[in-house]
Amino acid sequence: MKKKSSFDKLLSIMDRLRAECPWDQKQTMESLSHLTIEETYELIDAILNKDMKEIKGELGDLLLHIVFYSKIASETNDFNINDVINSICEKLIERHPHVYGEDTAKTEEEVKKNWEKIKLENGRKSVLEGVPKSLPAMVKATRIQDKARGVGFDWENMNQVFEKVKEEFAELHDEVIIKNNKTKVEKEFGDVLFSLINYARFIGVDPELALERTNKKFISRFSFLEKEVDRKGLNLDNMSLEEMDNLWKESKKKYS
Repeated sequence: MKKKSSFDKLLSIMDRLRAECPWDQKQTMESLSHLTIEETYELIDAILNKDMKEIKGELGDLLLHIVFYSKIASETNDFNINDVINSICEKLIERHPHVYGEDTAKTEEEVKKNWEKIKLENGRKSVLEGVPKSLPAMVKATRIQDKARGVGFDWENMNQVFEKVKEEFAELHDEVIIKNNKTKVEKEFGDVLFSLINYARFIGVDPELALERTNKKFISRFSFLEKEVDRKGLNLDNMSLEEMDNLWKESKKKYS
């Protein structure tokens, strides 16, 4: 018997699990969706940690989810895994006319503009239609700005964006210190975040990943502080801010 490919093996395992495992039989697209989000974040954690073994495992988990959704859909004759693969193949060819057709695109920006043009030609009424409503706010802001940039609606250089950041900070400060209207403070704070995300885009930084790296750094530093407090037989609740700050400075040397 011809040896199965690894992908065919996965499909066979999925078929059997769906037929024989009570848990797998019970799953629906809705019940799997929150697990898919969790798996995606676990992949991001592995990427941030540069753990290639873990990345390999998490990619496998995501692939399983794609196969699982396709299996569920095949049971109602909506689509199967081959339809999914063919669909993405067709989309990739259509979205790359500079590779598979006669168009030309010499830069990343030209490629993105072509993508947005193709999407509009295929029936989208707005370039922002492709931004999922359920995205986390920071990711959504990044995608909105990318989409607008794809049709040429953007700042000319990063200095203009930085000036906008300073302008938004000044408006927030003015609202907090002078007027102190909570609703307007929230609005101005949102404007600051949006402008900072815009600036991150111009300097080539992913704001979501940048913030997550800072989260991890803070956790490492604070964990170090807690261990030092415990090692010295102290109690955080009874320490002064100055004492904690001295330990914090030590943790910054260890986790930069």
